[in-house]
Amino acid sequence: MGAGGAGARLDPRPVLHNDALQFLISVVGVIVFTGLTAWDAQRLKHMAAELPEGRRGAYAIVGALSLYLNFINLFLILLRFTGGRRS
Repeated sequence: MGAGGAGARLDPRPVLHNDALQFLISVVGVIVFTGLTAWDAQRLKHMAAELPEGRRGAYAIVGALSLYLNFINLFLILLRFTGGRRS
């Protein structure tokens, strides 16, 4: 069997287009990013209590960016979770 035949056997596309697998990936992603968002919020709360007054601005920007990225990822996964397929 040539290289083309070996590549055809290893093609993951039929597995990735499975609706049940996509649903499972979406549910796991929602759970992971919801937990990550809650963990980041608690981490930022504890950091803000421990930082001196002059250093809070820089950490606030980094914390806001971290939460923003968590919310964007959660939104994208929710879109995949609720989005319908076109047939």
